[in-house]
Amino acid sequence: MWRMAETPKRGRPRTFDRAAALTTATRLFWERGYEGVSIGELTEAMGIRSGSLYAAFGDKKSLFEEVVDTYGRSPVGAFVEVALQEESTAYGAFARILREAAAIYPDPAHPAGCLAISAATNVTPQDAEVRTFLRDRRNKNVDGFEARLREAQRAGELPAEVSPRALADYFAIALQGLSQRAQDGATASQLTAAAELALAAWPTARG
Repeated sequence: MWRMAETPKRGRPRTFDRAAALTTATRLFWERGYEGVSIGELTEAMGIRSGSLYAAFGDKKSLFEEVVDTYGRSPVGAFVEVALQEESTAYGAFARILREAAAIYPDPAHPAGCLAISAATNVTPQDAEVRTFLRDRRNKNVDGFEARLREAQRAGELPAEVSPRALADYFAIALQGLSQRAQDGATASQLTAAAELALAAWPTARG
């Protein structure tokens, strides 16, 4: 007797909200760092099994990299790049960056500090790729600072004797310091005061 061919079975659809799961993973990594979160803790908090995690995100490292990329496009992670693009002067851009960092980093709506600055501390040797991944992202930000400052120097906004690279490093150090102080419990007003002191070092032409 002739029979219809059986329709191939489709894979089981995901039974979880991927975006919500990613948000949960972001908070865990932000709070505890990469090493401080296990696969078991991730799956329990995300409400999924390990097989679903691997199917949806890959391994722990791949999930973390997606978390960092997503964070970098969010308002709390993208404010630096936005300021560099939107402000017409370099001073305006860096003033905005430090002042917004002073408000964002201690905001109780999310874990303190910057995820990309703090998440890869105390990484074990076998996870050195994670440290390198975040280091490269941070160094790319410093390169962006330097490019903006060189542009400002060509426009006459910075004195010719100023080193754009040294000034870029200075603002990167200030930004990372604000993140660490926020993690240590510094308030927005304390960080704002520190940010204003940092901005007072902006180079001006010598008389």
